[in-house]
Amino acid sequence: MLFHVRMDVRLPHDMPEEKAAELKRVEKARAAELQQAGTWRHLWRIAGQYSNVSIFDVRDNDELHAVLSMLPLFPFMQIEVMALLRHPSSIRDGDR
Repeated sequence: MLFHVRMDVRLPHDMPEEKAAELKRVEKARAAELQQAGTWRHLWRIAGQYSNVSIFDVRDNDELHAVLSMLPLFPFMQIEVMALLRHPSSIRDGDR
């Protein structure tokens, strides 16, 4: 099942830079693992914001929640999720 997920990151202003840098490093590595596994299919930065729009390919809502809640930056994210269904007019066979 595909999900469109917008993630807005809000790190505390008083977080030490070293801690923020380590969180970002671990987050980047986890994102790469999920992309290589095919779970995190697309990842786009939103210009001018500490935000992204992503497409996740998971079994169901529960798996998506598990994946998102295990991200290192999850405690500092505002997340908006939209379930996606293949449009009947889509010419892309790989879309589901």
